This record gives sequence, C-alpha cells and structure tokens, in this order.
Amino acid sequence: MNGRADPDLGVVRGAVSRSEICALLPHGDRMCLLASVRAWDAEGIACLALSHRDLANPLRARDRLGAGCAIEYAAQAMAVHGALCASGPARPGGALLAVRDIRFSVGRLDDIEEDLVIDCRALAQDARGAMYRFQVGAAGRPLVSGRATVQFVALAGLNRADKG
Repeated sequence: MNGRADPDLGVVRGAVSRSEICALLPHGDRMCLLASVRAWDAEGIACLALSHRDLANPLRARDRLGAGCAIEYAAQAMAVHGALCASGPARPGGALLAVRDIRFSVGRLDDIEEDLVIDCRALAQDARGAMYRFQVGAAGRPLVSGRATVQFVALAGLNRADKG
C-alpha cells in the first residue's frame, strides 16, 4: 500500500495519528505501540512504529524486545484496521485466535535502528472476523511475517476512561 488510489484496493485513506490510534485500541497509552497509520483502505493497513527502541516498552523482557513481539505490533495494526473500517459508533473489538506461518529474519527488535513498518492485508473478512497476512519490516527488509486470524467480539462494559 503506497498511499495512492489503486483501482484494486478502492480509495486509500490517509494518515492517522498516535492519539487517534490510542483512542481506537482498548489498551492503555503505554501499551499503544504504533506511532501512526501511513495509509489504509478496506483491504489493509500500513502503520509505522518507533516504540521498539523505547527502553520503557512494556513488552521488553530481560533488557530486550524479542522478535515475537512483532506479532503484537501486527495485532494492533489489525485492530486499528478493523476499527477504521467499522461503520457506526459501536466498533467491535477483536481477539487474536491464531497465528500461522510465522517467519523470523531477526531474533530481536530493539536493536533495529530504523522505524518499523507494519503492513497487514485482509485475506478474508466478514462480520465475524478476518484473516490477515502481515509483515513487520524496516528499511525495506522483512523482519517478521505470517498470517493471523481475528475474531470480532463485543466490547461491552469497556470504559475508555479507565485506560491507562
């Protein structure tokens, strides 16, 4: 996804800020890992992340951020995609049901100097959920890729004022 209109993708929509992303996710501010949405449409989303270099990243363990954490970055991008594509004020939440075909080109993310680019493409989607192909990369090289299945769920009782 390059931010231009593509007849196969429909209308590509523009950037979304970190504060807008945090409002779409049921996470606290510290756990919102994405910095921005570069582009999105009905079929997919491209996000940017800087938090992999943050020493206070909540996913860090034993002074490092393992490459497996890229799955959470991709899951957040999928959640934002679902929220942006939902119509009406009652946006569904999502539960990550499965990840498959995960390929790791690195062992950790915290030593990647470049910004992370998270690309997620919906392979199939309906009112109950979606299957995505995702890739987390940096400087044009893939770091972690795979497929994920998300089930949409109601977020009844979620009080966004309690996020933190």
